[in-house]
Amino acid sequence: MLLFLWIETSNEYFNFDWVIFLGTGYWFYWSIFILSLAGILTAYSSLLLLLGLLLLWEGIELYLHLCHKILILLVILPCVILMFIICKFWKERWLVAGLSLQIFAPYVHLVSITVMVILFWPVAIYVARLEREVRMRRYRMTHSEKKRLKKCNVIARLRGLQVAVGLPFLLIFLSLCLMPLGIYSPCIQEKENLGPKPTLFGHRGAPMLGPENTMMSFEKAVEHGAHGLETDVHLSYDRVPFLMHDFDLRRTTNIWEVQPESAFQNPATFSWDFLSTLNAGKWFVKPELKPFYNMKPLSKADKERARNQSIPTLADLLTLAKKERKFVIFDLRGPPPRHPLRHTFVRQVVSVILASKIEQHLIFWLPAHDRRYVRSMAPGFQHVGHLVSVKTLAKNNISIINVDYKKLFPNGLRDYKAANIRINVYTINEPWLFSLAWCSRINSVTTDNIGLLSQLNHPHFFMTPKFYMFIWLLVDIISVLFIVAIFCFHWRRETKKEKLFETSSTLTDTQSRSENEEDLHIAMKPARVVESPWTLAALYPALSKSGKEHQGRFNFAAPSKKLVPIKNAVTPLKPGKHDIQPQMPTTVFELTQAPSRQAKSKATFQTTLPTLKVDKPTMPSVEVPYP
Repeated sequence: MLLFLWIETSNEYFNFDWVIFLGTGYWFYWSIFILSLAGILTAYSSLLLLLGLLLLWEGIELYLHLCHKILILLVILPCVILMFIICKFWKERWLVAGLSLQIFAPYVHLVSITVMVILFWPVAIYVARLEREVRMRRYRMTHSEKKRLKKCNVIARLRGLQVAVGLPFLLIFLSLCLMPLGIYSPCIQEKENLGPKPTLFGHRGAPMLGPENTMMSFEKAVEHGAHGLETDVHLSYDRVPFLMHDFDLRRTTNIWEVQPESAFQNPATFSWDFLSTLNAGKWFVKPELKPFYNMKPLSKADKERARNQSIPTLADLLTLAKKERKFVIFDLRGPPPRHPLRHTFVRQVVSVILASKIEQHLIFWLPAHDRRYVRSMAPGFQHVGHLVSVKTLAKNNISIINVDYKKLFPNGLRDYKAANIRINVYTINEPWLFSLAWCSRINSVTTDNIGLLSQLNHPHFFMTPKFYMFIWLLVDIISVLFIVAIFCFHWRRETKKEKLFETSSTLTDTQSRSENEEDLHIAMKPARVVESPWTLAALYPALSKSGKEHQGRFNFAAPSKKLVPIKNAVTPLKPGKHDIQPQMPTTVFELTQAPSRQAKSKATFQTTLPTLKVDKPTMPSVEVPYP
């Protein structure tokens, strides 16, 4: 959330850095530092979370290392502190994030649908596995009726997991599919309803192209097609109006080199003779003091020109505006206490403007102090109001307002548009904000980034309602098809696994029953009189009534002479269920029954015969089949 908020409020980076400078006296891109920090913390937390999910997916228990525990605490701590500062002292940033959603909501909708389709892959796997588990348990229940009640409770819990996982996902997906019904974006409108491009006022000139509030900056703004010039006016102790934004000279002059003990004094406490000697451009060419992180590199000629800039007077700006026929709007800074113009500074500024012979309609008079005197002395000035009600504006005969964009858009524009009030918003530097102003039919904007905004010929993120509806329906249909295909794929795969399990279970049960019956048959068979293993009678239990009736691979040679039978006899061995009993200390082993194929592959029979002086037997040719 912190990263999203900071990215969307990139238009306010300069103001944030400036506020930090006022408190620390050190200029640094603190906004970029916080952006990088938020990005690193978000990437670390996301990777750690992803690793944990993968380990859980594989069934591996998580053991978070002590270093990760400490780092997670360090992630939480700065995020909580920064969010508290923003919520306490910079609530306007939330308004900027809300404005960004008006522009990006259609694209957020499309991206969200895509993300949900991707997330459905593991969800489908989980739901399909739960379904297979339910069916397998039901299959087992038919063989164990005693545990039916307990099994049913397990199945109910499995069904509950399916609902707990699948239902919220489907509800969220359905809400996202219908989200365009509640989306309002000014940039979704018919082309014929799109208003003209807002005119541009150079905020302190063109501060990305030259030192702010210098003649170089104002001339750069004119070169890039500025409709008007915006500045800030202070009055020196000897009554000369000059251009300066800050309430001290530390940031934009070389006061530290000339008179460091006066660096924190109000500029209005100095005489113009002293102020005119200060350099107002060397700071701009120093890399560590650049006001904007996204400034383009200056050429050698511009660097040399910037190094020679000084503080201009209001009369200098009026001369340029008169020559180029540009509008002028300015904030008038009231003098500090004990200043000779403490109560008459407005009249002094009006006299300077009238003395410049500039056309009065080119002056946008913004100060609210002493308007009655201004109207009487300069009736041609165009008076500019602030964010007040339409009735108040009409009462004061004001038809132009100059407002902060963060306060204007949440309050709506219908009343001002209906009353035919011209609107100028400040300070807009990002193209998406300028596109929002353009689509909202704003008349003019004040900007630092006049070089970029002057090149825009069409608002970004603009689309017609029909085109957006086509994209909306197309993405919804494709996403539904993908979700159905993913679900069917996983469902079919789990069904195949279930069938394989049932088949293997049936074969296992059949083999178990046949082995049990075979073992029972062997155990109940009576013992026979033992014959000598060297006679054919000993082989008859493994054969049929006659060896001639069987066709097999094995042939035995017949004995050439009569054998002497062995008198000793032993009780026949009885094989167990799965293996043969250990070797007994007997002289003769009788095979009472031909072993099965399974027993033949698992056991090896060994017989021990006494050392007898018997002629080597010769057996007749007999064909023995496989058992």
